[in-house]
Amino acid sequence: MTNKQPVGTSKKNWLRENWLRVLTHVGAWLPGMWLAWNWFHNNLGADPVTTLNNVTGRAAMVLLLLCLAATPLYIVTGWRQGLAVRRALGLYAFAYAALHFANFIVLDYGLDLQFILDDGIQTKPYILVGLTALLALSALAITSTKGWQKRLRRQWTRLHALIYPAGVLVMLHFFWQAKAAEKIEPLLYAALLGLLLLVRVTPLRKAIVGRRQRGKTPKRSTIAAPEPAALTTPPQPTE
Repeated sequence: MTNKQPVGTSKKNWLRENWLRVLTHVGAWLPGMWLAWNWFHNNLGADPVTTLNNVTGRAAMVLLLLCLAATPLYIVTGWRQGLAVRRALGLYAFAYAALHFANFIVLDYGLDLQFILDDGIQTKPYILVGLTALLALSALAITSTKGWQKRLRRQWTRLHALIYPAGVLVMLHFFWQAKAAEKIEPLLYAALLGLLLLVRVTPLRKAIVGRRQRGKTPKRSTIAAPEPAALTTPPQPTE
């Protein structure tokens, strides 16, 4: 006879193994759910378009930073679970960035192309910076599947290195559009991005990994941490 685990036990085991995935998906949906709830109840403040713009923009930025933090966290601590949710974080970041752009062209400018060109592009050049970042994230999201990874092969890794300049452009977009009294927030986000990128620099990465591994197993040889791409399923085993 086959021994079956009690239903409650199997659910606990599943949750123990997938808690980070659950937390990622629930957390990523919260800003959107908050916006939908308050939109439905007409509770987005005196300027709903600005509220939509701020929430979607910040959600995209925070999720992108979390996506970029997965590898540095592994390099510094050896904690691999974050790599398993990196693709989901990147796709959610792209989704909120797309909503952010849609809010701009649909609700803010009413799909008026001439108005966008005359007012939006000419007087607000940070919009072009944000659009460039969105195009880069779009390319990463479209090619994030295993099928595209097989088609592009070595070029796939090069393409997904666009996640780094995209992150820089997002920070520049945020800093440029912020008012003088509000520039401290984008500077803090930019500093965090700079730290995440610094950890990836090869000499520093090797030094951090070597020190961590010597502290864990003194006789073990130093191996450089992998540099997985941002919007794909990480190499096995990472589950």
